[in-house]
Amino acid sequence: MVKAVVFDVGETLIDETRIWSRWADRLGVTRFTMLGVLGGMAALGRSFEDAFQLLRPGFDLEKEQEAWRRDDPDGLRVNFDADDLYPDVRPGLAALRDLGYELVVAGNQPPQAYDALVAMDLPVDSIHTSDGWGVAKPEPAFFARVGEVCGREPEEILYVGDRLDNDVLPARTAGMRTALIRRGPWGHLHALSPEAALADHVVDGFPELVEALS
Repeated sequence: MVKAVVFDVGETLIDETRIWSRWADRLGVTRFTMLGVLGGMAALGRSFEDAFQLLRPGFDLEKEQEAWRRDDPDGLRVNFDADDLYPDVRPGLAALRDLGYELVVAGNQPPQAYDALVAMDLPVDSIHTSDGWGVAKPEPAFFARVGEVCGREPEEILYVGDRLDNDVLPARTAGMRTALIRRGPWGHLHALSPEAALADHVVDGFPELVEALS
């Protein structure tokens, strides 16, 4: 029986549309182009970093982020805030908490994401990031840490994410239950893969997840 539900961040809790739109403006391409190229990378099984290289060959992500920080120190840039939460997240988390589940946020995120998530005052028991742990998905050590913070057996944990490669498959290998959420380019494309059948649940959003766990 599932006793703890653990959530990825990007395109599970956070709608990244504004982030990628700001990147488009920064790179001087249309937002349609930026989002379309990201979708193409997802369809090809490539990373979002490859989108930058396609649009700007030789692009140095770290240097560009540093330059952006100097140019716009008070802006959100690559960050997010409560306005980026998917609208069904807060009520969905509250519903799951009312059902008695332990709720944890744990995803691949940079240092500043932790404070942003804490500031949202979400109805969860704890928040963790790959930066804070020093290990990132899909490494087995990441999911070992998930088990440690939950204090549960792997089969008592449901990991929810929008990707097969980073979320569902490695969590399943760790012995956890899994849910694939059909959000963002990776979520929609991965839901069409035969491997999506390996997830315990494939859902369109939090209402379906709450129903599945009720």
